Amino acid sequence: MCGEDASNAMPVIFGKSSGPEFLQEVYTAVTYHNKSPDFYEEVKIKLPAKLTVNHHLLFTFYHISCQQKQGASVETLLGYSWLPILLNERLQTGSYCLPVALEKLPPNYSMHSAEKVPLQNPPIKWAEGHKGVFNIEVQAVSSVHTQDNHLEKFFTLCHSLESQVTFPIRVLDQKISEMALEHELKLSIICLNSSRLEPLVLFLHLVLDKLFQLSVQPMVIAGQTANFSQFAFESVVAIANSLHNSKDLSKDQHGRNCLLASYVHYVFRLPEVQRDVPKSGAPTALLDPRSYHTYGRTSAAAVSSKLLQARVMSSSNPDLAGTHSAADEEVKNIMSSKIADRNCSRMSYYCSGSSDAPSSPAAPRPASKKHFHEELALQMVVSTGMVRETVFKYAWFFFELLVKSMAQHVHNMDKRDSFRRTRFSDRFMDDITTIVNVVTSEIAALLVKPQKENEQAEKMNISLAFFLYDLLSLMDRGFVFNLIRHYCSQLSAKLSNLPTLISMRLEFLRILCSHEHYLNLNLFFMNADTAPTSPCPSISSQNSSSCSSFQDQKIASMFDLTSEYRQQHFLTGLLFTELAAALDAEGEGISKVQRKAVSAIHSLLSSHDLDPRCVKPEVKVKIAALYLPLVGIILDALPQLCDFTVADTRRYRTSGSDEEQEGAGAINQNVALAIAGNNFNLKTSGIVLSSLPYKQYNMLNADTTRNLMICFLWIMKNADQSLIRKWIADLPSTQLNRILDLLFICVLCFEYKGKQSSDKVSTQVLQKSRDVKARLEEALLRGEGARGEMMRRRAPGNDRFPGLNENLRWKKEQTHWRQANEKLDKTKAELDQEALISGNLATEAHLIILDMQENIIQASSALDCKDSLLGGVLRVLVNSLNCDQSTTYLTHCFATLRALIAKFGDLLFEEEVEQCFDLCHQVLHHCSSSMDVTRSQACATLYLLMRFSFGATSNFARVKMQVTMSLASLVGRAPDFNEEHLRRSLRTILAYSEEDTAMQMTPFPTQVEELLCNLNSILYDTVKMREFQEDPEMLMDLMYRIAKSYQASPDLRLTWLQNMAEKHTKKKCYTEAAMCLVHAAALVAEYLSMLEDHSYLPVGSVSFQNISSNVLEESVVSEDTLSPDEDGVCAGQYFTESGLVGLLEQAAELFSTGGLYETVNEVYKLVIPILEAHREFRKLTLTHSKLQRAFDSIVNKDHKRMFGTYFRVGFFGSKFGDLDEQEFVYKEPAITKLPEISHRLEAFYGQCFGAEFVEVIKDSTPVDKTKLDPNKAYIQITFVEPYFDEYEMKDRVTYFEKNFNLRRFMYTTPFTLEGRPRGELHEQYRRNTVLTTMHAFPYIKTRISVIQKEEFVLTPIEVAIEDMKKKTLQLAVAINQEPPDAKMLQMVLQGSVGATVNQGPLEVAQVFLAEIPADPKLYRHHNKLRLCFKEFIMRCGEAVEKNKRLITADQREYQQELKKNYNKLKENLRPMIERKIPELYKPIFRVESQKRDSFHRSSFRKCETQLSQGS
Repeated sequence: MCGEDASNAMPVIFGKSSGPEFLQEVYTAVTYHNKSPDFYEEVKIKLPAKLTVNHHLLFTFYHISCQQKQGASVETLLGYSWLPILLNERLQTGSYCLPVALEKLPPNYSMHSAEKVPLQNPPIKWAEGHKGVFNIEVQAVSSVHTQDNHLEKFFTLCHSLESQVTFPIRVLDQKISEMALEHELKLSIICLNSSRLEPLVLFLHLVLDKLFQLSVQPMVIAGQTANFSQFAFESVVAIANSLHNSKDLSKDQHGRNCLLASYVHYVFRLPEVQRDVPKSGAPTALLDPRSYHTYGRTSAAAVSSKLLQARVMSSSNPDLAGTHSAADEEVKNIMSSKIADRNCSRMSYYCSGSSDAPSSPAAPRPASKKHFHEELALQMVVSTGMVRETVFKYAWFFFELLVKSMAQHVHNMDKRDSFRRTRFSDRFMDDITTIVNVVTSEIAALLVKPQKENEQAEKMNISLAFFLYDLLSLMDRGFVFNLIRHYCSQLSAKLSNLPTLISMRLEFLRILCSHEHYLNLNLFFMNADTAPTSPCPSISSQNSSSCSSFQDQKIASMFDLTSEYRQQHFLTGLLFTELAAALDAEGEGISKVQRKAVSAIHSLLSSHDLDPRCVKPEVKVKIAALYLPLVGIILDALPQLCDFTVADTRRYRTSGSDEEQEGAGAINQNVALAIAGNNFNLKTSGIVLSSLPYKQYNMLNADTTRNLMICFLWIMKNADQSLIRKWIADLPSTQLNRILDLLFICVLCFEYKGKQSSDKVSTQVLQKSRDVKARLEEALLRGEGARGEMMRRRAPGNDRFPGLNENLRWKKEQTHWRQANEKLDKTKAELDQEALISGNLATEAHLIILDMQENIIQASSALDCKDSLLGGVLRVLVNSLNCDQSTTYLTHCFATLRALIAKFGDLLFEEEVEQCFDLCHQVLHHCSSSMDVTRSQACATLYLLMRFSFGATSNFARVKMQVTMSLASLVGRAPDFNEEHLRRSLRTILAYSEEDTAMQMTPFPTQVEELLCNLNSILYDTVKMREFQEDPEMLMDLMYRIAKSYQASPDLRLTWLQNMAEKHTKKKCYTEAAMCLVHAAALVAEYLSMLEDHSYLPVGSVSFQNISSNVLEESVVSEDTLSPDEDGVCAGQYFTESGLVGLLEQAAELFSTGGLYETVNEVYKLVIPILEAHREFRKLTLTHSKLQRAFDSIVNKDHKRMFGTYFRVGFFGSKFGDLDEQEFVYKEPAITKLPEISHRLEAFYGQCFGAEFVEVIKDSTPVDKTKLDPNKAYIQITFVEPYFDEYEMKDRVTYFEKNFNLRRFMYTTPFTLEGRPRGELHEQYRRNTVLTTMHAFPYIKTRISVIQKEEFVLTPIEVAIEDMKKKTLQLAVAINQEPPDAKMLQMVLQGSVGATVNQGPLEVAQVFLAEIPADPKLYRHHNKLRLCFKEFIMRCGEAVEKNKRLITADQREYQQELKKNYNKLKENLRPMIERKIPELYKPIFRVESQKRDSFHRSSFRKCETQLSQGS
C-alpha cells in the first residue's frame, strides 16, 4: 500500500496463471482446527520504482467458520499487522516477528514499525500483550536497492558530491557532517571490498564507474582539495582480487573473471567530469579542472625511478615533419570491437577529460591535460606492496582498461589524423615503459620460484603480450618495438633456464605476430612505394623502410638470419632467433618448446595463405622472401628432424590388420630389412649425413617435423624461382646434399596414409599382435654390432647418430592405432573429406619436391660435384616412388626420371649402381599397378632404363640381374602385387623392343626377350606360391625350390633365403629363420673367399659346419657358377665383410630368441676374428656381453628349454598329387600333442579336398595302398623321437646336443604274430622303425622328406629287456636329481615296487626268468634280462633309502609300506636273479696252466711282496 486508505492498495502482487496478472490483495489457505497455523504461501510483489516512507505491507487476519450459522458471516475479523517497506531509506528484508493489533489501526500507523508504535489514545489492543506472534520472511531481488551497508554508504556519499544536498546528511543510522565527508568517503571506498559478493556483483558496473569517476574528478570539500585517486585505484584492485578469488563466479579459459572482462568490453567508457554543478549555499564544490591534481608528479617520478633505474624513452622524434594519412582504421576497429552502447537507466557514462596544473613549484612543468589513461598508468607505477602484486597478478584487466581508455581518448580528442608520436604525452609513455619493465621483472621473478608460480608468470606474460599487441595499433610503433626489445633482453638477463626463457618469449612473440598488420610491421615489401598502405604508419616505421633493399643484399645472405635482417624485419627476426635457439638448445622440456616455436611459424604462414590480402602471386613472392632465413634454420636443424623410416611403420601395411595382410605376404619394410637383410631400399630408407658434425641433438617429434616441412615447402613454392635457382647455383656441394637430405625427409613426411576405415569397431583388437611384431622389430633395429649398424644405415636418425634415435613406437599419442580410434567418431563424409585433403596435400608436397629437384639438376649441370648430386636426386626420386602416390605425381615423376636417364645415363649406370638397383625395384613395382596410366609410364621408364644401359655398356647384364632380383623380392613381399597386370606390362615392354627400329640390328631385342621369359617363369612360381599361401609347409617347400633353382645366381638365392627368413619369423619359427640367414652368410662367405684371401674370414661354407651340417650345400662347386668379378654379380651390399658380419649377428639374435644359446656361441666364433681384425673393440665388447647372456641362459634354463616336437607324416592318395606316398618329418613347436597336428592337417586338407574325402590313419602300421579308397586322401601321423646309436650318445651329453643336428628318428609299433597289436607278455613283439631325413634338423624348412627307412623287430624277451632298462633309467634319474624331488622319487618308486604294480616287474621275471630257455640262442637275452632285474632291484633299494631321508614325520607309514613291498619283491626275484646259465660261463678254450703260468710271473709276485710288506 502507498497510503493508509483502502484506495491506496496498489495492484503490484503477481497473480496466478488462472487470474489477472496483478492483484491488490491475495489470500492464504485455511488451516483447519489449528490455533497456530503455518502459512506456506509465497507472495511475489513488484516494487514501485520510487518508494516512500508510506509504502508498507498490510496483513489482515480472519477466522473462517466451517459450520455457518444462520445470518452469521463466514469470515470473522481477528486483527491487523503491517511492515514498512523502507526503514532509514533502506529496504527491510529478512525475518520478522510482528505483533497483531486486534482493533482498527490508528492514523499514521505506517510511519512506524509494528514493534515500535508510540503510545496511542485510546491505546491499541494487541494480541498477547504486543508480543510478536506473526512470523514472516522478506527477500528482495533488486537492481536498484543495494541491500548492503557498505555499498549503500558509498553510493549515498557519492550522491552527496554529485547533487545538491544539505549537511549533515544521514547515512544508515549515522549522520555525517561536511567536515567528515572526505574521511567517510575514503573509509567507504576502502570498505567497498568488505561488502557481500552478491550485491557487489549486481552493482559492479556502477561501483567501478563511480570509482573511476572519483579517480579523475576534481573537487573541493569544505574548502580543501580532496584526493581520492589512490584510494579508488586500490579499491578497484581489491574488488578485482575478490572477484577472481571467488569460486562461484565463472572464468574464461585464460582464468579471467567474466564479469570484469564483459565490463571492459561492453560497459567501460572514459569517466565524465562534471564541471558546473550548482550548489545552493553549500561550501562543497567541484574544483576548477585547471587547478586540480590527483597525485604529485614529483613523488610519482620518485617512486617509478626506484622501480626502474634507467628509464627508456621513445626513439621516435615528434618534431620530424611528415604527411598525414587517412583516419586510423585501427582505432576505429578497437572502438567498434570493444565498445558497445548499452542504454541503462542506472549507469552514467562520462566522455570528457580533466586537466591538471604543475604539481609542485619546485619542479615546474608546462600545464598539460590529465586523462584517465594517464592516471591509471601512474597509479600502476606508484602502487606498492600487496596492491602492486595484485595489479600484476590480474594485469590483463588493467591493461585492457588502459588500451580502451587510450583508444577512446584518441577517438574523443580527434587525434586519429595526428602522428602516433604526438597522441600521448611523454610522461605517459615513460609510465608505460616503466609498467612493461616492472611486469617483465615480475615475470622473471616468478619463473625462478617453484613450479606452481609458473602458471601465474605465463598468464602475466600473455597479458603483457596482448597489451603490446594493442599498443601497436595506438602508439608509435618504434616506441613499442623498443618495449619488445627491452622485454626480450631483460628476460634473457634474469632467466638461466633456457627452455623456460624461450617458451615465454615464444608465447609473447606468437601473440604479437598475430597482429593484423604483421606483414607491414615487418616491412615485407621490397620497396617502400610498393608497400600496402598502413592506416597510420609511425615515423620510425617510415624511416626504417628506407633500409637497404633486397637488391643490395647477396643472394646467399637472404637465406641466413643476419643482423641486417633482424633490424629490417624486427618481429620476424625475433621469432626466427627464438626458433633457432630452441632447435639448438638442450635440456629437459625442450621438446615442448621446439614444438611451440615451429607451431608459431606454421600458424603464421597458414594465416598468410588464408589472408585475402595475400592472394596475388606477387604478394606471396614478397612474403616468401620475408621467410627465406627459415630455410637456413631448417637446414641447420636437419639432424634433429624426425626419422620417419622408424616412426612410420606402415610399409605395406596401410590397410587392414596384420592378420589380414599376412596371407598376402605383407611385411613391414623395416622388419623385412632387419630380418631378411634385403639389399633393396638400402639408400632409400636411410639418410647419410657425413658432412654433419657429431653432436648430441634433441630429436623433433613427427608432428613438429611435419609442420616445419610444411613451412619449408610453402616457402619453396611461393618464392621467386629464379632466385631459388641462383641460390642453389651458389651453394657448395655439402649444402646441396643437405637440401637433398631435407627433401628425402619431406618425401616420407608427406606420404599419403590412405583413408581410415570407418566400419571397424576398434583397432585396439589388433594391438596385441602388432606389439609382438613391434618387439621383434625393435630388438632387431636396436641390435648392436655390425648387423645393428647395417640396420641403422637404413634409418636416417640411427645412421647419423647411433643410439640417439627416438623410438616413437611407444608414444601412444603418435601411433596410428590411436589416431584411428580418435577418428571413429567421425562420419564417413568427414573421413572421405580428410582423405581427400590428405591426398591433395601429399600430391602438392611431392610436386614441390619434384620442382626443387629439377632446380637442383639444372643448377648442378655446371658443377663439378654433379655425380654425388645426381645420386642424391635419384635417391629422393626412388624414395618417392616407394611411397603411396597419386597418378598425377607419378606421371611427372616418371617423366623426370626418363629425362634424368636420357641426360645422365652414363653417370647413373657407372656411379650409382645401388641406386639403379632400387630404381628397378620401384619401377617394376609400379608396372604391376592397377592404374593404366601408371603402368604405361612405368613401362616406358623401365624400357628406357634397359635401352640406355645397353647403349652405355653394350651389355646390360647388371640391369637384367637387378630387374630379376627386384621381381624375386617383389613377389615375396609386396601385398598389392598383381601378376596379371605385371604380365601386361612385360608384354608392353616386349612390344617396345620389337617396334624400336633403331635397336633391331643389335642383340638388344633378343636379350630383352630372354629377360622377359625369365621374369615370366618367376611369375609362374609366384602363382603357385599364391595357391599354397595357406599351407605354410608347402609354401616353404616352394620357396625352397625357387631358391634352389638360383644356386648359380648368388644374389637371387640370397634374396629368396631372406624371403624365407621373413616367412619363418612371421610364424615365430625363429630357429629356421636364423638357419636361413646362416645359409645366406655361408653363401656370402663362399664368394668372399673368391674375392679376398684373409685369414680372419671364414673359408667358405666349410667353416659353418659347427653351426649346421646342412650349410655345405652352399658350397660353390658347379661349373656354371658365376664369378663374382662379372658385371652385376654379387653387387649387393651383403657381399662384403660388414654384410657377412651383419647376417651372422642377426642370425645370432634369432638363435637367442629361439633358445639355441649354444649355437649363438658358434656363430660368434666366426664373427669375433673379423671384428678383431678391424679393431672393432666396442663391438667386441657388445659381442662378448651377448655371449655372456647366452651362457647365463644355458646355465639358468638348461632343463627348462623345449626345442620342438617331431612327427612322421605320410600322404596317400592321388588327390595329393606330388605328395602321394611321400613321407616327411615335421618339426612342430614344443609340447605339441598328436591330436593338435592331426586336427590341423585334417582341417586344412579338408578345406582343400572336402572334409568327407580326408581321413587320418590312426595307427602306425605299414599302409597297404590296395586297401585304400582311391577317391580319398589319407594322412598317417606318428609321433617320432630322435634316435641315436650308442656311440653317438657319448658325444651327445647335454639336453641341447640331444635336440640339435637331428637326422634319424624312431617310432615303435607293437604287434603279435597272430596280427593283433597287443597280446600276452610272451607273445608281444615290437617293430622299431628308424627314419633318416634328407637334411638335419633344424633346417631352413620345418618339414624334411624321409630318404631312408629301417625296421628292427624285437622279440618278446627283447621287448622286456628294453622296458626294464627304461624303468631302471627312470629310477636312476629320480635318485640322482639335484636338488632332490621327493614327489618325483615317490611316484617312480610307487610305479616300481608299489602294491598295485608289483605284478608288473614280477610277472615279467616269472615269464622270462622262471626257467632257463631251451633254445641256446636265447641264453644271452635271458642273462641280459637277469642283469637288468639285478640292477633294477638295486636301484629300488637305493630309492627306498633315499626316500627315507626325504620324508616327513607324517609319511613314515607310507615309507614302511614301500619298504615292505620292496623286500617282498626282492625276495620273489632273488632265486631268478641268482640263477645263472652254466653254459654262458664255460671257457671257450682250455688254458694250459703249465704252459702259461701267469699267476707266478714276477709282476704278480712283486705285487704280493709289496702287499705283505704293507700289511
